[in-house]
Amino acid sequence: MAKKNRKKSRASKSKPDPRDQIIDAALKLALERGWRRLAMTEIADAAGLTKAELSRQFSSKSAILNGFQRRTDNAVLALGPADGSSTSDRLFDVLMRRFDALQPHRDAIRVIVRDIACDPLAALCQGPHVMCSMASMLEAAGLKAGGIGGAVRTKGLAVIYMRTLCVWMDDDSADQSKTMAVLDRGLARAECLAGLLCPRAGAKSAAPETKTA
Repeated sequence: MAKKNRKKSRASKSKPDPRDQIIDAALKLALERGWRRLAMTEIADAAGLTKAELSRQFSSKSAILNGFQRRTDNAVLALGPADGSSTSDRLFDVLMRRFDALQPHRDAIRVIVRDIACDPLAALCQGPHVMCSMASMLEAAGLKAGGIGGAVRTKGLAVIYMRTLCVWMDDDSADQSKTMAVLDRGLARAECLAGLLCPRAGAKSAAPETKTA
């Protein structure tokens, strides 16, 4: 009986997560065929699933992208507390971790972002989930994302992130120096704007929190 249980345990661990299969298949197809005209049935076929199996995991392409964002959030948060002696340093570290996590999918992300830019409804659907991701990044850097102040910080970080994302998508430097330069300038500018993202010396900030997937 014990042997059977061990075999079942090993089988369950090795079984691929269907959500990951779907996300990876969607990213691959986006790169090959574009995002706007990509059908859910094509994603299901590429993931080796039926349409019903796919629908149980994700109801739409927007939901797949949201799942990809959550997976990226978890990958960043799983690395533990952000490094840096100041809030701006920790925000820089957290967002660069995020770009590192996205790097294997950069070409697909470029296609998806540019296709979504031509589809206002799709862009609108992604907005709230980008804000949720940025709230998680703030908390990972030791800043509170709740309340009015947290909402302002989240919106400010989202603007910086999206501007940096546009540079990152076409950053051909070996060390991502272009991306880092834009991110650093954005955070410095926000810090000058009455400590929009980074509390000034003497202000209290939350200790970095660690979240796992």
